[in-house]
Amino acid sequence: MKERNAIERELDRWKGIETEFEEAKIHFELAVEEDSPEEGPEIVARLDRLDKNLGEVELSRKFTGEHDQSDAIVEIHPGAGGTEAQDWASMLYRMYSRWIERREFTSQVLDYQPGEEAGLKAVTFTAKGPHAYGLLRAEMGIHRLVRISPFDAASRRHTSFASVFVYPDIEEEIVVDVDESDLRIDTYRSSGAGGQHVNKTDSAVRITHLP
Repeated sequence: MKERNAIERELDRWKGIETEFEEAKIHFELAVEEDSPEEGPEIVARLDRLDKNLGEVELSRKFTGEHDQSDAIVEIHPGAGGTEAQDWASMLYRMYSRWIERREFTSQVLDYQPGEEAGLKAVTFTAKGPHAYGLLRAEMGIHRLVRISPFDAASRRHTSFASVFVYPDIEEEIVVDVDESDLRIDTYRSSGAGGQHVNKTDSAVRITHLP
């Protein structure tokens, strides 16, 4: 159903662009035929909208990865540097939160650990929307900030680091089916202290998955 909804959304966008193009074409032809230059600004506005919509469709066609259509789970962790790094991690979190709002995605905070003086020690949140993982996966890696530190009384320049991890939010249930014939089970008698009980009881077990 999720895949079907994604395909239907894509088809609706193409149909909308086709309709918008035909309307703009008719509008332009009527304006030329009736010699109405005052229609120019509205026709230009139509073409701008059409250009923007085409750009969005072109961008969506670049998401060909296996999980690019999936929602995303994002983790941000400050690097070494104490309060300075924690503040930088908080700035990144605010930046991604605003980006999610502007794209009209939805988000949920899964884990948030505030910093001792400012910023945060760690945050994990979701980003749910079309191609969320495809859009955010390029953000994975180490992010660096160089600035005059507001936490340094001597106003010295500091370099801060924060790591960003992005994972696809896979909703499919993973079923692991282990065939009992693939298992080898060995039992042993424990060694060490324990008196006569150790020598009489098979209390150590090792299970090996042969494949």
